[in-house]
Amino acid sequence: MTTTVPDTLLLDHDRATGSGPEPWTADELERRLRELVVSRYHDRHPFNRRMHEGRLTPGELRTWVANRFYYQCNIPIKDALVLSKLLLPAQRRSWLRRIQDHDGHTDQDGGIERWLRLGEAVGLRRDELLDHRHLLPGVRLAVDGYVNFCRNASALEAVASSLTELCAPSIMLTRLETFPAHYPWIESAGLSYFRGRVPQGRRDGSEALGWVRAWAVTGEQQEQALAAVSFKCDVLWSLLDSVQGAGGEGRRDA
Repeated sequence: MTTTVPDTLLLDHDRATGSGPEPWTADELERRLRELVVSRYHDRHPFNRRMHEGRLTPGELRTWVANRFYYQCNIPIKDALVLSKLLLPAQRRSWLRRIQDHDGHTDQDGGIERWLRLGEAVGLRRDELLDHRHLLPGVRLAVDGYVNFCRNASALEAVASSLTELCAPSIMLTRLETFPAHYPWIESAGLSYFRGRVPQGRRDGSEALGWVRAWAVTGEQQEQALAAVSFKCDVLWSLLDSVQGAGGEGRRDA
């Protein structure tokens, strides 16, 4: 169910002032946001296409898992920054779920733990994931740029940047279908991260979209929301550019 929050809950500095472009209706804004995400989402990246077609080598998969882990580790950090921009307890309680989804309630659950298990399933050790020894400079730059964006952006922009979640369930379902078919050497238990993200992505995307619809009421705010989504798509695309460029050589022992 879509959650809506009145724009009266925005921080004062999130309100646009003065004249600006004519605003769209909330439905038209949503249409444009969805169109942008679908057209720019990283499922279209050549690396992801090769992954889903079963054309990656084990070394390339390990390079991707090791580098994507840096992104996974930074998701709760960026969400904590978004949390700090929300004024109402109900908003913060709702957004807090995202941090708990990744950090878990204990060391034995959560998205980061499940990604570690994916790493083990593709042949990586936990210590080489946790110390980020295989991290590529371009991946660090893209992920750190996203964290800094959420640190410095308005609440509207930071929340809008998360709207790539609208496509997350689809790519997770694709991986759950294609990995067993193309990479049978990866144990099924290692795919638990993908399974968990399907319902979480649906919930999170719906919630963030409802907030953006309610908050972005001026033309300027709506353009900020679209720009934030575009930036996030660039982050995900740039991450894969770096991984693709490294091939299986992103790990010393790949």
